[in-house]
Amino acid sequence: MGLPLRITFNDQDYVYQIINSNLINKHTTELELMLNGDKLHLIKENTVWRLREAEPVLDPEFVQALGRSVSLRMRM
Repeated sequence: MGLPLRITFNDQDYVYQIINSNLINKHTTELELMLNGDKLHLIKENTVWRLREAEPVLDPEFVQALGRSVSLRMRM
């Protein structure tokens, strides 16, 4: 796992870690993240990031913000 990364969403700070950062490239469509001790799997369909079905319920805009944050940091 990498260093803890921060994101602010709706005036609240969150800390997350990218679990599979060594497997990420321009063509990556799935991400594994650790957010508040919960493992999340984000899937990119076209330009929209979403959670895998069995994941905890999160605001879709927050999931999109997480996906964009990783995309920018990892130059996807």
